[in-house]
Parts: sequence; structure tokens; C-alpha cells
Amino acid sequence: MQSQRKIIHVDMDAFYASVEQLDNPGLRGKPIAVGGGHRGVVAAASYEARKFGVRSAMPSKTAKEKCPHLIFVRPRFQRYKEISSKIRNIFHDYTDLVEPLSLDEAYLDVTENKKGIESANDIAKEIRKRIFEETGLTASAGISVNKFLAKVASDINKPNGQKTIHPTKINEFLENLPIEKFYGVGKVTANRMHTLHIFKGADLKAKSLDELEKLFGKSGRYYYNVVRGIHNGEVKPNRIQKSVAVERTFWDDINEDEQIDEKLKSLSLELEERLGRREIQGKTLTLKIKYKDFSLYTRSKTQELYFENSEKFYKTAKQLWELRPFDKAIRLLGLSLSNLNTEEKKQVSVQLKIPFEEFDND
Repeated sequence: MQSQRKIIHVDMDAFYASVEQLDNPGLRGKPIAVGGGHRGVVAAASYEARKFGVRSAMPSKTAKEKCPHLIFVRPRFQRYKEISSKIRNIFHDYTDLVEPLSLDEAYLDVTENKKGIESANDIAKEIRKRIFEETGLTASAGISVNKFLAKVASDINKPNGQKTIHPTKINEFLENLPIEKFYGVGKVTANRMHTLHIFKGADLKAKSLDELEKLFGKSGRYYYNVVRGIHNGEVKPNRIQKSVAVERTFWDDINEDEQIDEKLKSLSLELEERLGRREIQGKTLTLKIKYKDFSLYTRSKTQELYFENSEKFYKTAKQLWELRPFDKAIRLLGLSLSNLNTEEKKQVSVQLKIPFEEFDND
């Protein structure tokens, strides 16, 4: 029988905002938002700002209404990348099975680790201690037998804490977990589940696979499995990203030009922020529209040069919007970027590894 894996999910606490407060002591203890500014969206919010309901991807105007004394700070991605690199070096002291999700979070498979430490809980404590000593920042961690459980666990004792979901406690933990805490269940899906009297994992578990697939389509099988602690995704250190996407499902369908325009701007800014975190660029932009009747429409534009910023995303998204075939109410809008530079980076690294093996760590 195959032994259970030991997976850690490390998530930096309010990473961008914490870096700004670290570098500028005058911002410590104050509500700050990274990004935003006039007509922008919040890329990250400090914990002081979160107490007022400010969160990432929120329009600046809304954030300012919730927290009138909010301080906006321009993002410095180069600085975030510099600190992220130090953190990843710490991870690699323990295992080479590191799968970064962005600059501020990663999965680690420590089933077999370089230090020979038996307890994954102890490894997580040591990693968090080192991150604080070497960067001055705090991190939270989740520890369990798969990526899904580790990801959910890392959010339980934030900030600057950790949570282990022991194999013997998985069923009890998931059955009592509020449905909105399940990774992969967004606000709209959670609201829909509430209307179906699904409030906790136990309620979800009571539904058959057939019922869930009828209610949620392909996602039904995912919900059926994860509420039973089944998630077989491996930690993939060399995962090559093929696309980056952002989308919004609307609780109330929209069809006003002003509403659409605002959503496209917000999605463009959020897409730019996600790309900045990952050092990714792309040449193909796709607009996704899901109508009130659930019919789906996508349209793409490819250009020779990489898209540069949110302004370019927005301008192209507007052009694609004008090409839509129907004027019906919209329940979902999305933007995705593909034809990425990740494949080029992979090819370059492969070419370098063969003749120059001594430089693999660069």
C-alpha cells in the first residue's frame, strides 16, 4: 500500500502590503492598499485594511468608501520578486518538489525531505521561522495529505499560524467546514449551494455524485471527491502555465453598457496584477461571455508582440465585446491570456541545462 503524502501549503501573510510596511515603517499599523489609485483595483490589502472589508480585486472607489483613511501604495513587483526568490531558496533547502502558485504561495511535498525530518508539522514551523528571520515577514502554512486539504488548512490560523489536518481527522474536519471555505467554491457558487440547503461539508456529502453533476456540471465530481478528502493532484515543480485567466460570475445578470465597461476595466487590471506576480506575458487575449441562458461565447485576438498592460487588455477586450453575436443579459465575463512566454522560458532553460550544467541554480 502506498504511504500517504505529506504536503505543505505555505502562504505569505498579506505579502505585497507586508513588504510595503516592512520597507516603510511609517506604514506599519495603518490600513494600506497596494495598487488601486484613481479608477484602479486593489492588488493587496494590509490586515488593518481588511478589518474594514477591503480586499484584493476590489475597485479603489469601493475600498475608499469602506475605509476613508485607506492609504494607496504603488506596487513594486521587482521588490516582491526579490523577496519571493529568497523564500523559494528556503523551500529548496527542504525539498525539490516545490510548486509555486505565485510570488507569495507554494506547495511543498515533504514526504521525503532533505533534512530527514519526520514531522511535516515541524518542517512547516522551521520554514516559517526561517522566513521571518531572513525576510522579516510572516507566513502561514497548512499541512495534510493532499494539496486541497493543505490549501484549505493554511487559511485557518492566518496570519502567522499553521494548521495540520491529520489523516484521522479529515472526515470530521471536512464535514464541519463551511461550504464557502472549500477551495474552488466562489461567492456565487456558495450562494447557490445555500439555496440548496448546502451549508457545510456534511450537507455536500449527503448529495450523490449524480445529483451534484446535474446541479454543477463537471464541477460536481470535484465537489463529490474533495468533500471525501480525495484529491490526487501531485506537486509539480516544473509545471508550465499555458494560460492565465480572470472571470466574474454575477449574482444579478447585467446588460448595461456602463456595467460591462466597468467590469472589463476591473478584469483587465486584475489580469495585469496576476501576470505581474508570475513574470508572465502573452500574445493572445480571449474574451469569455456566458449569457443568462448559459450559452457560451468566446472570441480571441492574437498579436505579434506581447500585450503590455491593463490598458491594452481593456482596449482589446472592448473590440472583442463589440464583435459579440447576441445582445442578451450576461451572467459571466472573463478574460484570459495565452500563447505565453512560459514555453519560451522552458525552451531556454532546457538548452542551457545540457551544455552548462554547473549553472543550473542560476
